[in-house]
Amino acid sequence: MKILFIVPSYKPAYVYGGPIVVIARLAEKLVQMGHDVAVYTTTANGGKELDIVANSTVVADGVKVTYFKRITGDHTHVSPALWKAVWSNARQFDKVHIHSWWNFLVIGASFICRWKKLKPLLSPHGMFCDYVFTARNNRSKQLLHTVMGKRLLRSTYLHVSSELEWKECQQVNKGWEGGQVFNLVDLPEGSYARADNDVFTISFLSRVDPKKGLDLLIRALSGVSFPYRLLIAGTGDERYVLELKALIASLDMENNVEWVGWKGSGEKFHFLAATDLFALTSRNENFAIVVIEALYVGTPVLISDQVGLAGYVREHDLGWITPIDSIEAISDQLKEAHRDRLRQQYITRHAPGQIREDFNDTRLASSYVELYEKCN
Repeated sequence: MKILFIVPSYKPAYVYGGPIVVIARLAEKLVQMGHDVAVYTTTANGGKELDIVANSTVVADGVKVTYFKRITGDHTHVSPALWKAVWSNARQFDKVHIHSWWNFLVIGASFICRWKKLKPLLSPHGMFCDYVFTARNNRSKQLLHTVMGKRLLRSTYLHVSSELEWKECQQVNKGWEGGQVFNLVDLPEGSYARADNDVFTISFLSRVDPKKGLDLLIRALSGVSFPYRLLIAGTGDERYVLELKALIASLDMENNVEWVGWKGSGEKFHFLAATDLFALTSRNENFAIVVIEALYVGTPVLISDQVGLAGYVREHDLGWITPIDSIEAISDQLKEAHRDRLRQQYITRHAPGQIREDFNDTRLASSYVELYEKCN
C-alpha cells in the first residue's frame, strides 16, 4: 500500500513533543512491513527551522520525508510548496493520512483532498478535546470551524487513540466514521530494576503546562499525612514553573518536592522504574504515552479521568483513576495508592506483560492498515 502522511512537523523536531514520536514510529513500522510511506511536512522546529534543506526529500529510518519550506511560523505553518505537492501527487497514493488540525497547513491540504475527491484519514492527536477547542484561541477556532472546518471534516475519516477522544470528536462532527487504534509507543527491550525506596516516591514526567494538572497534584499531596517524595521531571514556561514553586513554598512542601529536570529517552525508563507511583492529574489528555512507559517498567499509575488511557487502566486494573473536580478526591486516591501494597505488587508483576501484549508494534500497525482499507 502507498500511504502519504501530511503533518506540520516531523522528527527531529522533538520540540513539539509526543505526537512527533508517535507519527514517526507508525511510518517506520509500516515501511518495515513492506508498505511505501511518504511524509510531507515542513522545516518547522518551534521558533526556528530544522537544519535541513527546504523542499528536499531525505530517507529517515526508511521513510521518504520531504521537508517543505513554510512561510509562516508555529500554529499556522503555511507552506505553498507542500500544498502544490499535495495537489500534484495525492492521487498517486492509496491512502492519505493527515495528522493534526487547527493550522492552515493541514486545513489547506484537506481542502485540496476534497477538491480532488479524496477522503483522507484524519488523526487529530487531541486537537478536538474540550480543553483545546474552548480554552486556546477559542474564538478563532470557532470561526474557522464555522466557515470552513465543518465541511472539511465531513470529507474525512477519523482515527483516534482512545475512547475519550472518540467521544470528544463526535461532539465536533456528529456521525464521524472511522476507528480507534492505540498509538505506537517506543518501548526498549529488556526489563528494569525496581527501587526499594525508604519513602513513598511519586514521579511526574511531562511538559510542565497548566493542562497537565501538576498544580492539582501538588495541592492534593498537601492533604496527605504519609511521608512522600514528589520528583518532577519536565520543563515548561519559566513563569509557570515559578508559579508552581511559589505554590509549593506556600504549602510548606519544599522538603518533599524535587525538580529533577527533563529525562530523555535514555533516562526516563530508569527514572520511572525508580519510583513507587507515577501521577498525571491532567485536565485533558487524549492518550498520554508516559502512562504506557510507566506501566512497562512496572510502576503503578494514578491518572485523572480526563486522560485518554483511563479506560484502559481501569479495565486492566493497572492503577488508580481520580476525578479532578475535587482536590480532596485526588488526595483520597493518593492515600489509597499508598495504602494498597498488594495492589502495587500485582501491578508491578503484571503490567509489563500486559503492555508488551497490547502495544506490540506489528499488531498495532496492522490495525492501522485495516483501518486504511476500511476507510476507502
